[in-house]
Amino acid sequence: MGCRELTPAASLSLPRAPVGSPLRQVVRRLVMALACMAATVGIVYADRGGYHDNADGTVSFLDSVYYATVTLSTTGYGDIVPYSASARLSNVLLVTPLRVLFLIILVGTTLEVLTERTREQYRQQRWRSAVRDHTVIVGYGTKGRAAARTLVAHGVRAGQIVVVDPDPVAVEAALADGFAGVAGDATRNDVLLQAETQRAKDVVIAAQRDDTAVLVALTARQLNARATIVASVREEENVPLLRQSGASAVVTSSGAAGRMLGMSMLSPSAGRVMEDLITYGSGLDLVERPVTKAEAGRSPRELRDLVVAVKRGHRLLDHDDPEAAVLELTDRIIAIQRAGA
Repeated sequence: MGCRELTPAASLSLPRAPVGSPLRQVVRRLVMALACMAATVGIVYADRGGYHDNADGTVSFLDSVYYATVTLSTTGYGDIVPYSASARLSNVLLVTPLRVLFLIILVGTTLEVLTERTREQYRQQRWRSAVRDHTVIVGYGTKGRAAARTLVAHGVRAGQIVVVDPDPVAVEAALADGFAGVAGDATRNDVLLQAETQRAKDVVIAAQRDDTAVLVALTARQLNARATIVASVREEENVPLLRQSGASAVVTSSGAAGRMLGMSMLSPSAGRVMEDLITYGSGLDLVERPVTKAEAGRSPRELRDLVVAVKRGHRLLDHDDPEAAVLELTDRIIAIQRAGA
């Protein structure tokens, strides 16, 4: 029995607001540190009469800079000391807070990493507790991106879409588009669990290989028995295998492209119309919607939209089917309508 190769554990990543460049952040912290030092130098030099220098007894401007440097860095050689009440009071009330602020700036990178890690864990926990009935897209190549754009155009919020892809670059692209992402092999249970597939409403499988699509469909169906799983395959002969693996619908990418090529060859105008129908948001749209109260009891031909089919229960009826002659309130219709109607 073969052993499965171990891969690094997948982790969830959530989209975040863009931050400034690292160089800009370093420059900003440097300016803040210099501002703290300048303020300390000004405080010491303004009250220089209250300080004693063991070398010559007086404190010059250079001595003030030296004292501010060793004080803020907590070195404290003790060669320059405050001895008047005002100098000691200003050290307690002003120089000490500046020293603390200076140290915070110096260790700001470490604090920021720890804070960001804590914040990211909190964001992930809050996302996991809130996400329900979302969409998982496996594969963020050309097909996966087109599927995500279509879903967003139909009103699905970007926060309700999770992308799973083994390529970290593809996951970064998904994060840039506003989607959550998981970098890992979607054929593994732990990876799909990171995407909360067990609570998803829809799973879109846009893998590059047909055998990968089959394994992903099996894994997703095992985790979620109620989800609608739509898969894309390259070869027509693999469609029955995908359906047996739990896919609710299977799209043959090569076959669909071939049919579009043949249609465009025979009738370029028909090819353009079909391209328009499957491109949501421009020209004509092919939509599925429920029957309204005003439409119930009427014929599909009497509707304003061009009805293509009627979905009654689990059956899909043609628009001219005698059973669909009278629409019912529980029906859903597949119709062609003007974009934005």
